[in-house]
Amino acid sequence: MKKTFHHVCIQTNNYDKSLDFYTRIMGFEIEKETKNFHNRDYNTWLKLGDFYIELQTPKKGDTLNPWSKYNAGIVHMCFSVDSVEEEYKRIKSLGYNDFKVKNDQEIYLVEDGYLFKVKAPEGTEIEIR
Repeated sequence: MKKTFHHVCIQTNNYDKSLDFYTRIMGFEIEKETKNFHNRDYNTWLKLGDFYIELQTPKKGDTLNPWSKYNAGIVHMCFSVDSVEEEYKRIKSLGYNDFKVKNDQEIYLVEDGYLFKVKAPEGTEIEIR
């Protein structure tokens, strides 16, 4: 049996901001948006190439805990780009400015290359290298 990676599920308390971030800022396309899905306001499939994000709101009556780097499970996800500098400039030109700062820099060298990290509205850390 061949096993491949299918998707990451991200829950958000602010669906509109997260959806805007992943589509407008990160370049994902909406594959399928389902309203009122299993007691959730939304369950939406986003696609970028062969990579999927299942973006969903909490079940009615539930409140999600704010993001913490001390949570177990996925800490961040990383996307590879041709030019870190150009992708950084593209995201900034769209008016998005929630970047991680390390050593007073938003783009920094780690081992074998430069990278930056941007935080999505629901708190997911996105690494670009």
